[in-house]
Amino acid sequence: MSRSLKKGPFVDHHLLAKVEKAVAIKDKKPVKTWSRRSTILPEFIGVTIAVHNGKQHVPVYVTDQMVGHKLGEFALTRTFKGHPADKKAKR
Repeated sequence: MSRSLKKGPFVDHHLLAKVEKAVAIKDKKPVKTWSRRSTILPEFIGVTIAVHNGKQHVPVYVTDQMVGHKLGEFALTRTFKGHPADKKAKR
């Protein structure tokens, strides 16, 4: 179920302040955040945000097609190591 339109998109205030500051001084360093739940706004376009995936910060360069999605969608938390090999096929 999506969020109500009258509420608007959710963005952590500290993340919004960091991004606005980075845009104002034209800083190219990634903005480090743990806020995977924040929605990407049009103000974030062109900024690299380092999103925490539980182990490390994954750099995410925000483009116009990402607007409206959550930051956590672009920093995967699970790694797939593959299914175990079939023992019958090894013979």
